[in-house]
Amino acid sequence: MSLVASTDEVQTVVAARRLASTKTVFIGVGRPSTAAILARIVHNPDLVLIYESGTIGAKPFHIPLSIGDGELSETADAVVSVPEMFNYWIGAGRVEVAFLGAAQVDRFANLNSTVIGHYDAPRARLPGAGGAPEIASNCGEVIVTVAHSRRTLVPRLDFLTTVGHGDGPGARARLGLRGKGPTAVITDLGVLEPDPASAELTLTALHEGVTVEQARNATGWELAVAAPPRVTEAPTDAELEALRELLAR
Repeated sequence: MSLVASTDEVQTVVAARRLASTKTVFIGVGRPSTAAILARIVHNPDLVLIYESGTIGAKPFHIPLSIGDGELSETADAVVSVPEMFNYWIGAGRVEVAFLGAAQVDRFANLNSTVIGHYDAPRARLPGAGGAPEIASNCGEVIVTVAHSRRTLVPRLDFLTTVGHGDGPGARARLGLRGKGPTAVITDLGVLEPDPASAELTLTALHEGVTVEQARNATGWELAVAAPPRVTEAPTDAELEALRELLAR
């Protein structure tokens, strides 16, 4: 009998599969880190995990508590300073894929991780930019993982922390940004990818059992939908067993 996956597990597995043929991935903590570790365990044992703290080639067997978790440096191939990480590795475009999260994402995959509400009198202050602007500017591509809700997928950001595709086609080139920017936003309902012509996020895939109407109702703008959106492959027992073992450690 096949295992039954939760929506969070489906999101993590789908994100992990994106790294099946990737050489290097830049990650923070949370679901991006879980997905990357899972990818290394199940799909891509040669995947090089790079954390903002300066660890290159980390091989954690637990979910790190933070980017400063001791297991990352203990298992890394190398540990460099944060300035070297950003000047030599990130700024020079030496990292293939980066995973980012955000509190808000707009239709052009721009990200807000700074404040909710007005900047001078916000309803909530968030962790801030960290290295996200530089990461999204220079890494080969960016994959964003967020919850699919009107609270997160908004028509207008409360604050622009990190440029995705700016105001549409050509924006990244005009700004002199090196990488492709966000190539996918993976949610607990499906996958959104920028349309090649408009750069607007388009629903290209739904997780099993999710409808287009559900995705549209959970999006803060009129969501464009591929015709038809594909259905993501359900997690295999091997993927779920590895993920659950990882989370239980």
